[in-house]
Formats: sequence, C-alpha cells, structure tokens
Amino acid sequence: MRFKANKRHILTKKSTKRKRNLRKPTLADATNIKTMKKIMPYL
Repeated sequence: MRFKANKRHILTKKSTKRKRNLRKPTLADATNIKTMKKIMPYL
C-alpha cells in the first residue's frame, strides 16, 4: 500500500472529487516493491 501523490499543494484548482480520490491508499506497483522494502526501516 502507498499513498497517492499530488495532494500536498495547489489544491484550489483540483476538484473535490479528485481530492477525495487522492485520500485513499492504493497498491504499489510490483516493480517498486523491492525499493519500498529497502527503505521501510527509514519510514
């Protein structure tokens, strides 16, 4: 699981629906799993 990007700034031009969908976590891509496991102790 990972959080979605683009919800930190410039929120005024994004629609409410778009911001609501950015709240939900999403699955990480299989190609990123190795990297994510490597950095987990630092999170």
